[in-house]
Amino acid sequence: MNGSKSFWYNWIEQYLFFPNALQQLISIAVLPLTVVYCVITAYKRTQARVIDFGIDIISIGNIIVGGSGKTPITIALANYIYKNNLRKNITVILRGYGRKSQGLYIVSKKGKILEDVNIAGDEALLLANSLKFATVIVSENRDKAIIEAKKLNSDLVLLDDGYSKHHIKKFDILVRPKKEPQNIFCLPSGGYRETKMIYSFVDMVLKEDEDFTRDVCYKHKDQKIDTLPNNTILLTAISKPYRLLEFLPKNIKVVSFEDHYYFTQNDINNIQTKYPNYNIVTTQKDFVKLQQLQIHNNIYILDLDIKINDEKLEKIKQLLKDDDATKED
Repeated sequence: MNGSKSFWYNWIEQYLFFPNALQQLISIAVLPLTVVYCVITAYKRTQARVIDFGIDIISIGNIIVGGSGKTPITIALANYIYKNNLRKNITVILRGYGRKSQGLYIVSKKGKILEDVNIAGDEALLLANSLKFATVIVSENRDKAIIEAKKLNSDLVLLDDGYSKHHIKKFDILVRPKKEPQNIFCLPSGGYRETKMIYSFVDMVLKEDEDFTRDVCYKHKDQKIDTLPNNTILLTAISKPYRLLEFLPKNIKVVSFEDHYYFTQNDINNIQTKYPNYNIVTTQKDFVKLQQLQIHNNIYILDLDIKINDEKLEKIKQLLKDDDATKED
């Protein structure tokens, strides 16, 4: 990322989540706009006419701008549901932020990849690679995608980042970070898309380190390794990249781009020129884009596995079993 873009991207993230004194003053100054925003979102939520699509739908979302672990939690839930024979024809639907396409695309059908990362987007391709038993669809229009999933004989839809679609009948899960933003306001004064009170009203909340944990390891050429080489840089294009530092060696150099950024060969050439003798560690989501490029450095993957606690998983199991019983009646 060039210096100007990097500065403003980091400045906005700091303003939204952990503002300094000047940013706090700006946040307070635009509070009237935040009130208008909250009124509009509340009105949309209360006026939504709920549609039953005739298929079980579980939404995994959050109320904070940017990443909070929705995609790895979607992967963990899908694996749990499939391995426990609760559902066998699972479709994951997401908008596909950052993709270079528009409209509805079937990214994969039970392990068969049908689209590349440019059409699918990084998150959708990561889901497709991780869930060989599932179908993955990207679409701005979630209604059309759900109808398409039914045509494909799906018996469960996992809706990635679907909380705001209040007109869809679904079971809502919100992911809550362990480190809450210091800025408690909604947009544009802060990083919340909805007031924090919403946590008390949704079907389920998954809070990090209480309801789920992150099991992180390093991989090199699909093999687990214990430690990274000393001369390693973090290369990533995710929201709030510095949250990865707790899983990495101290004082690691960080090269970050805006969320969903598509790395170019020129980016890689510049990095390799600046850090010729360094290895690269990156996320699974970033790797689906990086592997298209020519990279001479060794690449290590920050492999993330989500462990959801048994109480929450049991609730999901009971939900799906109750739905089965209702359909039989």
